[in-house]
Amino acid sequence: MLGSRSPTPADQSPNWARPWHKESQGRKETMTKRVAIVGAGVSGLASIKCCLEEGLEPTCFEQSEDLGGLWRFTEHVEEGRASLYKSVVSNSCKEMSCYSDFPFPEDYPNYLPNSQFLEYLKMYANRFNLLKCIRFKTKVCSVSKRPDFTATGQWEVVTLHDAEQEAQVFDAVMVCTGFLTDPHLPLGCFPGISTFKGQYFHSRHYKHPDIFKDKRVLVVGMGNSGTDIAVEASNLAEKVFLSTTGGAWVINRVFSSGHPWDMVFTTRFQNMLRNSLPTPVISWLIARMMNSRFNHANYGLLPEDRIQLREPVLNDELPGRILTGKVLIRPSVKEVQAGSVRFHDSPQEEPIDIIVFATGYTFAFPFLDEAVLKVEDGQASLYKYIFPTHLQKPTLAVIGLIKPLGSMIPTGETQARWAARVLKGVNKLPPPSVMTEEVNARRQNKPSGFGLCFCKALQTDYILYIDELLTYIGAKPNLLSMLLTDPRLALAIFFGPCTPYQFRLTGPGKWEGARNAILTTWDRTYKPTKTRVVQEPPSPLASSLKLFGALALLLAVVLVFL
Repeated sequence: MLGSRSPTPADQSPNWARPWHKESQGRKETMTKRVAIVGAGVSGLASIKCCLEEGLEPTCFEQSEDLGGLWRFTEHVEEGRASLYKSVVSNSCKEMSCYSDFPFPEDYPNYLPNSQFLEYLKMYANRFNLLKCIRFKTKVCSVSKRPDFTATGQWEVVTLHDAEQEAQVFDAVMVCTGFLTDPHLPLGCFPGISTFKGQYFHSRHYKHPDIFKDKRVLVVGMGNSGTDIAVEASNLAEKVFLSTTGGAWVINRVFSSGHPWDMVFTTRFQNMLRNSLPTPVISWLIARMMNSRFNHANYGLLPEDRIQLREPVLNDELPGRILTGKVLIRPSVKEVQAGSVRFHDSPQEEPIDIIVFATGYTFAFPFLDEAVLKVEDGQASLYKYIFPTHLQKPTLAVIGLIKPLGSMIPTGETQARWAARVLKGVNKLPPPSVMTEEVNARRQNKPSGFGLCFCKALQTDYILYIDELLTYIGAKPNLLSMLLTDPRLALAIFFGPCTPYQFRLTGPGKWEGARNAILTTWDRTYKPTKTRVVQEPPSPLASSLKLFGALALLLAVVLVFL
């Protein structure tokens, strides 16, 4: 039943993580708690749904005219909202990036154009009746503590709609504004930029490739956006340079055996292996895997730091563009002149007409006082990336301020599930000293010596993080028990892709369709690609290999679980 306790996982968690029933303390709720939610993007929609499931009363404030956040394309950049270009396609496939109880339609492609992703978000909002909770064209101006905050934990939220301000009192606040709204434009790092006679802008302002026709283009920054823009520009531009300081691993969406990359990479089995091996060994294995398609050193892409893992670049076309001379990889810019630039590896000047700075984003919370939530060195003091550590009452939650090596939708949704239960009072947080200690340890970012080593504080291990939150909720699946009662499902969960449906198998928020969704994952994956019927001849060798594989799989299970 929704909101009920799942005893086995919760009993194994620390006391502060266990569900706390107010009735058992001699207190009962006399009124529904009102929750203000800032932003109606992917995390905001999940937060609305989670609040409704917990019997809370959410009101979501969205300053634009529609939901979708990042995934709603507009021709013009809107202040305070993430912006994307027309050709954006998702980097995480549909089976790995859906809400945990709402799969994408089976005929949708595995990697979705932004327009179809927005359609999915609207279907989600309609399916769970979320629109009734959203106030569009309403900007949140300020969120401040009430004078009696130490006793009530309440907030005063001031909003602006149709030039009229309104102040309301809420019992809790969930901030879902993301971190892709404030462009980082480090012009001071580019000597001579003030003398440049051409056009320059941040990638946030890029929409269509037409502006590059017959131009000489420099794209600074080799993240996903910078690489996409360089590849697009190469179709029309006279010449394209892609400048990178540290290089990057470039992978294809189509991975081994033609499977989507994240369905191969993100499995519980592989994650366990990665975390049990020394970091240098893992780094060597990853380098070998990345170079199996093409040698990054021969293409000028090899990362300088191959121990600390940065987010890989997903692009299906870049190696081919480099191979055909359409995109030229260069190091960092040494100097900008009126109509040219010089790179650090060459005294030669390269004529340039347009510079695109794909240099990332900073983030801030302008509606919150710094005494409530302060951003320093690209991070905030948030316990489990969600709760400020110093508040007298845990009634403020930040959802989606994290960069997992996995999809943001199920990550933000799981954060919202736990946060809603904390805001309701069903789950309790540990003492402030414990939370502060954990945040400080994360800031130091000391490598453990095993598993992946992340280079940024907001990065984290997707599966370990999700499992930790699910333990607090009481919704983490027990694989050992499942191996005895439902071995087929247990094997699919452990060796198959770690799909979000796994997070709804048990505990509060359990979805009855989760088991079937897990077992039919590959059917939905190849439904949109099998558009032509092909008869494959039977192979005796294939049958023998399958038998051998089954025996090897059984042996692996025995070794893992015994």
